[in-house]
Amino acid sequence: MIARALPSQQFWRLTIAGTFTFLAIWSVAALSGLTSRAFLPAPWDVVVRFIELLTQPFAGYVLHEHLLSSLHRFAMGFGLAVLIGIPLGLLMAWFKWIDRIVTPAFEAIRFVAPIAWVPFAALWFGTGIGGPILIIFMGAFPPVLINTYRGAKQVDRKYIEAAQMLGASSWRSMTEVLLPAAVPSIVAGLRVSAGLGWQSLVGAELIVASSGVGYLMVKGQASVSTATVMCGMLAIGIVGLLIDVALRRLHAAIEQRRGT
Repeated sequence: MIARALPSQQFWRLTIAGTFTFLAIWSVAALSGLTSRAFLPAPWDVVVRFIELLTQPFAGYVLHEHLLSSLHRFAMGFGLAVLIGIPLGLLMAWFKWIDRIVTPAFEAIRFVAPIAWVPFAALWFGTGIGGPILIIFMGAFPPVLINTYRGAKQVDRKYIEAAQMLGASSWRSMTEVLLPAAVPSIVAGLRVSAGLGWQSLVGAELIVASSGVGYLMVKGQASVSTATVMCGMLAIGIVGLLIDVALRRLHAAIEQRRGT
C-alpha cells in the first residue's frame, strides 16, 4: 500500500502534536523524582542552560564559538571531499582504466566507519585540525564519489557521441556534457555526504579536538552536566537540519531549472 501525502495543515497539526507529546512525557519523567534533575533535566532547564552557553564561556568558549569551530572543520573536510570526489567520479566514469585502478582500493576503504579512523587521526595529528578533517573527509567522500560516478554512467551515450562527432575533446565532453547531466545525482549525493560528514565531525571532536560542539559535550559529561550535553546535541541537530535544508533547496532549484 502506498501512503498518501497528508494535507499541509494536517501535517503541521500532527507535527506540533507529536512535539508537545514528547515534551510532556519528558517533563513528567524529569519531575517524577525517579532520577536526579542533574541526570535528567527538564526541557526548560535545557533552554536556560542553552541561553547561558550563548553568553558564558564553557570549555574555553561560548556556544556559538564552539559551533564556528565545528563548522570550520566541517567546511574543510566536506570541501575536500567535494573537490576530490566529483572530478574523480567523472574520470572513473569516462576512463575505464582509472575506474579499474581506483575501485578496488575505494571498495576496501569505504566500508570502514569514519569513527574507526579516530585512533589513526589521533596518532598522526593529535588534537590539531588535521585529525577532524581526515575523519570528516572519510565520512563525506564515498557518497560524493559514488553518486557522481553513477550519475555520469547513467548519461545517455548519444549525447556524448554527438559532442564527439562535433569535435569536442574528452575534457569538453566531460565538463560540458557529462558533468551537467550528472548534476542532479551529484547534489543528491551531497546531501548524504553532508549528513555523514557532520556526524563524523561530532565523533571526531569527542576525541581529537580541543574546541567544537563535540568537545563541549565531552566537558559537559566530565562535569556531570547533562543539560550542557543536551544543549550540544540540540545545536548539532539544528545546524545539521539547516545544512540539509540548504542542500534540499539547491537540489529543488536545479530540478526546477532542468524542468523536471
